[in-house]
Amino acid sequence: MTTETEEPSLTVDELAARAGVTVRTVRFYSAKGLLPPPVIGPRRVGRYGQTHLARLALIEELQRQGMTLAAIERHLGRLPADLSARDLAIHRAVVASWAPDTVAVLTREELERRAGRPLGEEELQRLAAMNVAVPDDGGHRVDPGLLGLGVELLDVPLGLDTVLAARSVLIEHSRAAARELSSLLRDAVAERDSTEVKSLSAHMQPLVVQALLTTFQRSLREELREWLGDEEAPRGP
Repeated sequence: MTTETEEPSLTVDELAARAGVTVRTVRFYSAKGLLPPPVIGPRRVGRYGQTHLARLALIEELQRQGMTLAAIERHLGRLPADLSARDLAIHRAVVASWAPDTVAVLTREELERRAGRPLGEEELQRLAAMNVAVPDDGGHRVDPGLLGLGVELLDVPLGLDTVLAARSVLIEHSRAAARELSSLLRDAVAERDSTEVKSLSAHMQPLVVQALLTTFQRSLREELREWLGDEEAPRGP
C-alpha cells in the first residue's frame, strides 16, 4: 500500500485512473494551479504522489457541494501550500460533512463511475455491509456523502468485522456527544425566542463540528503516541 512518505511514483495516466478522472482533467487543473506541479524524473517524465490524489479528491468533493471552479480556485488558494495528503483528507472530510442527507439509486455502471474504479462482487458486499451502497431493485441505494469514504476503506488492510465495529463505535459516541451538546444548548437558550435559537444554532454548528474534529484528532494522536512511541506516531489520524 502506498504511503505518504514514498516518493511520487504515478504517471499522469496512473494518477487519472486512481482519481477517476481523465488525463485532460488533470492537466487542466494543473494549468489552473489547482494541482502542484509533478516531480520531474528520468526522461523528463512527471511523477505524482499522494498529495496530488488528495487534492483531486478534495476538488471533486468541493464540486459535489456545488462550488464553481473559480470558487474552488479561491478556496484552495487560501489553504497552506505545504498541506500533506493527510491534512487534505481531513479538510475533505470536513467539507463532506456538510453534504445534504440524500440517497441516490444508481446502476452498477453509475456506481462504478462515481467510485472511480471497477467494483467486484466482494467489494460491493463490503459497501453494502457498511450501508454505503445497498442493493435496491436491480440498482444500488447510495449515500453520496459516504461513498468516497467507503471506497477508500476497501483498500484498508483490515477485516470487514473490524471496520464495522469501528463504525459502530464512532456512531455510538458521536450520537452521545451530539445528544449532550444539544441538551446544553437547549438549557442555554431556554428563554430565547425561536428565531434567535435558529440563528444561534446555525452559527454554532460549524464551530462544534470543528471543535469535535480537532479534539478527536489530538486525542487519537496521543493514543497513537502511546501505542507506537513518540517518534513513530503520525501527525494526523
